[in-house]
Amino acid sequence: MSHHFDVLVIGGGVAGLSVAWRAARRGSRVAVADPDPGSGASHAAAGMLAPVSEVTYTEEPLLRLGLASLARWPAFAAELTEDGGLDLDYRAEGTLDVAFGSDDLAALDELAAFIDKLGLPAERLTGRECRRLEPMLAPSVRGGLLAGGDSWVDPRRVVKALLTALQRRGGALVRSRVAGLTADASERITGVRLASGETIGADLTVLAMGAWSGDLDGLPPEAVPPVRPVKGQIMRLRSPAPILGRCVRGVVHGSSVYLVPRGDGELVVGATQEEMGFDTRVTAGGLWELLRDARELVPGVTELEVRDVVAGLRPGTPDNLPLVGPSAVAGLSLATGHHRGGVLLAPLTADLLLPPPSGEVDELRTICSPLRFQEHR
Repeated sequence: MSHHFDVLVIGGGVAGLSVAWRAARRGSRVAVADPDPGSGASHAAAGMLAPVSEVTYTEEPLLRLGLASLARWPAFAAELTEDGGLDLDYRAEGTLDVAFGSDDLAALDELAAFIDKLGLPAERLTGRECRRLEPMLAPSVRGGLLAGGDSWVDPRRVVKALLTALQRRGGALVRSRVAGLTADASERITGVRLASGETIGADLTVLAMGAWSGDLDGLPPEAVPPVRPVKGQIMRLRSPAPILGRCVRGVVHGSSVYLVPRGDGELVVGATQEEMGFDTRVTAGGLWELLRDARELVPGVTELEVRDVVAGLRPGTPDNLPLVGPSAVAGLSLATGHHRGGVLLAPLTADLLLPPPSGEVDELRTICSPLRFQEHR
């Protein structure tokens, strides 16, 4: 293995692997360093590509990023399927937000008006129309909002395909823990030091360690990303055939729950949001809340087989926007802080770090530049 690369990515999640694969596709010498790639937040993710149904009133910059990345997903999926040789279960039937009580209906009306103001595609539905689309919905559903442009994908398949595609394109996979960064006399980052003591050099080092991105030896204080872990527990259920045709979301007992179907009959139910530090325990209370709320939307979920339960740590930032682009230190870029949007934003993240000439890319790079927090320090 060469000990010097054009691009070295620290972290084998969906964001880091997407950057590495795209760089390798463009002819760069690339390596990814991670002892267990794909085992972090990407392993726990549901894979919703849903910027419209997840829009909030205070996060329009995040919506811009999400829409820009969603538009890239069809080409991204086609290229990755070709390079990785694996069906990603990429689907684009939309997301259905449903409501139960009068307060929920009023909130959906306000959301529909906001989405319409933004010029985004969404269709207001009655309860009967919702059940016509999804017969397994509870009879108590009184209305819904269909975001027909939303999509979803299986993140575990995406990671597996990225690992294959990267290596087929000549990229190296270093299954070792990174102990720290290395720098030259001018304090430019020159690569990494592995736990084994071996060093790997790079013209550009990309820090993509998710919630752990701020905890790396040799990271200069001015370049430490303000990320924190946000715990999410998730369940994977199984039925002989899919019980839903599209993603279904709702607010139950004041908390949001979603159900994401896979083509093979798997149903992903998620996800809690807990500020618990680096706690990755799966708890009885977290799973009970998920099943309780999911049953309100689709009563039949209680009959399904439990195939997997997992807790992951999303990398959150103070403004809920990702940190993508050059850091305050030469030779080091960031690709972290994606919170719930790591899978959705993967294609855009690669474009922002390896940008083609585009005015749109320049504007979006400004939104998620890691340098935006410098003046607050």
